[in-house]
Amino acid sequence: MRLRRRLPAALLLGFSITLAAPAAPALADPPGTGQPGEYRPVRGPSAPAEHRFLQKTERGQSLPRHAYDQAAAQADRIPAIGGRWTATGPTNIGGRIVGLALDPHRADTVYAAAASGGLWKSADAGRTFAPAWPDNRTQAMGSVAAADDGTLYVGTGEANPGGGSITYEGTGLYRSADQGASWQFAGLRDSAAIGAIAVDPRDPRRLLVAATGSLYSAGGDRGVYLSSDGGRSWRRALEPGGEFTGAVDVQFDPADPRRVYAVLWDHRRTPEKRTYGGPGSGVFRSADGGLTWQRLGGGLPPAGPDVGRIGIGVSKSEPGRLYAIVNATAGPFAGMYTSADAGTSWTRLPEPAELMDSQSSYGWWFGKVWVDPDDARHLHVAGVPLVTSKDGGATWTADGTSTHVDHHAMVWDPRYPARVYLGNDGGVYRSDADGDGGWTKAVYEPYTQFYSAAISPQDASRISGGTQDNGSLRSWGGARFNEYLGGDGEENLINPRDKDNVFACYQYGNCFRSADGGDTLTFFTPQTTADRRNWFTPVQFDPSDPKVLYYGGNRLNRSADGGVTWTPISPDLTGGPGQDAYPYGTITTVAAAPSDPRTIWAGTDDGRIWLTRDLGATWTKVLDGQPWITRIAVDERDPATAYVTLSAYRSGSDTAHVRMTRDGGAHWRDLSGNLPNAPVNDIVLGAHGMLYLATDQGVFAGHAAAGGHWVRLGRGLPKVPVDDIEYDRGTRRLVAATFGRGLYELTTP
Repeated sequence: MRLRRRLPAALLLGFSITLAAPAAPALADPPGTGQPGEYRPVRGPSAPAEHRFLQKTERGQSLPRHAYDQAAAQADRIPAIGGRWTATGPTNIGGRIVGLALDPHRADTVYAAAASGGLWKSADAGRTFAPAWPDNRTQAMGSVAAADDGTLYVGTGEANPGGGSITYEGTGLYRSADQGASWQFAGLRDSAAIGAIAVDPRDPRRLLVAATGSLYSAGGDRGVYLSSDGGRSWRRALEPGGEFTGAVDVQFDPADPRRVYAVLWDHRRTPEKRTYGGPGSGVFRSADGGLTWQRLGGGLPPAGPDVGRIGIGVSKSEPGRLYAIVNATAGPFAGMYTSADAGTSWTRLPEPAELMDSQSSYGWWFGKVWVDPDDARHLHVAGVPLVTSKDGGATWTADGTSTHVDHHAMVWDPRYPARVYLGNDGGVYRSDADGDGGWTKAVYEPYTQFYSAAISPQDASRISGGTQDNGSLRSWGGARFNEYLGGDGEENLINPRDKDNVFACYQYGNCFRSADGGDTLTFFTPQTTADRRNWFTPVQFDPSDPKVLYYGGNRLNRSADGGVTWTPISPDLTGGPGQDAYPYGTITTVAAAPSDPRTIWAGTDDGRIWLTRDLGATWTKVLDGQPWITRIAVDERDPATAYVTLSAYRSGSDTAHVRMTRDGGAHWRDLSGNLPNAPVNDIVLGAHGMLYLATDQGVFAGHAAAGGHWVRLGRGLPKVPVDDIEYDRGTRRLVAATFGRGLYELTTP
């Protein structure tokens, strides 16, 4: 579950600041009390994992078209060294599933599309999953469908604009004739995201695809596309009405396949604004198998700027019965409707709290309705909880306890009338009671999205990490991986001298400490001082003394007693808050010098790097005007030597992704060299001057003396972003936290 907490303002006085050339105005302290307040978990208006979009963009720019796959091609040309990466889990947690399909020829065989983890196949009715998609292609998925002849189709690129995956647009449609053993490109490369694939039940070579289009760039492949030859050629059958309108769903009517329904959706994201609705959003119907279309009205909201994402459900057992959920452009629920005449006229249904609350403030994250094929009055609606009606929408119940939250995919198995599969942010579930409870979760599904990892030099079996919507996970204290703190897991730490002293956070800097490995947790955020805290708030040990910790909001806090009490040691190190309800203007990375505990470096999300040599009494800004600063690493012997990594995909910019300084920031050297043009998310320093980088295109190794010559580290790592790496010099063990394929480890050369 995603949580957001309201944070009090704070006043900080008594610090002097010096500014390195060029000179800049002195930083002013904002008003506030400086006193910790009461913290209450609430859901906020920001998008799930919204920070990931902001981190990956240059300020004032959006994401360039095809930036991710162009960078992937660059990465492929860089030679690899070292051994093979080994998957180390978790296998029992899962991650966001955006599409499900059943094999028409093989009982108990189900395919699951993971948002940033590729396609997976189960041959045991959803109990265990094996990969059905190559590791060396994009892992960003949007939808999956199986034709009656067994041909499998996958649409790449997630259509749900949130959860981090919006950063990674897809590369089109693919097909497989051998249950996912091999794949061929099937067109629509400029679709960016594919919300749905519908196969004509009368002709397995006849396809309709909902091309959602880029969230950031106008044009491209948008609308509903029709192919009569299995994807070898295409024509646009339903053209969107606007340059940022795309198709997010398309379905054949199971009672009459001549009828087809589609949902169009206006949606656009810029660094300054999120608009997820508009006059192009609406429900459309075709009476000739998708050749011609008409917009449906008859009681549905008329076209206008406030019409957001719509989800539709089509009945098989009662011809002409439809359901539609409508959400407002801003995100909240805006109405539930039903039709008895194939969409010509609509009736608005009752709206109890269970239904309205299910969409939270981000209904565009869901947009799905599923109708029981045997009972037109039995339907499920996707939301934070799964919401169910057994009387055609007159009354509703919400199930927020028997499965993970945030639902995106469902399919009934025709071989077993009561069997249904569900996909949500926690993975795949199966019910043999028509989805009315009785859910069992898959036991092997290794596609978790990690933000961070932590390891222990005292015990190589101990790994923890923060994950998207699956909390902070640990490898001890129960199952091989178990959640010991909820929310979206963010920073995790294990004390290098005491493996039971652990720290974990969820979003916006809500952090806890533990002395017993996480069995009991003490919330310490109220003891820190900040006006703004990043979604991923940095918390770090002092490398020379792990009793000393640093916590960065927009001010840097220091603890000398293991996180019990905290003292602010800086003023606001940022340029202030940003826009769009996001706490832009925060510290993103902290690094204390191993050889001088009075020297501390800090970086911010608005591209500033600061240095103090007197434990925070004075601060010098040594770099400014950069993209998001992701990490700073300080040389173990020289506190003036530091390495900095930067994020952002860029259009027409040669701004560095890796910089270094040997003189405390007076001069900087670009070490980007031959790296792919992709965000660099972490840097760790190995022995003998080796540098290891975590990037959106894998892990790279180089040497500071080599001037920016990098090689890919290891073989067998899927083509998936790596958000964090942790290194144990004693064993040369490197652990990579990937955003979609769990944790991997490698012994470095």
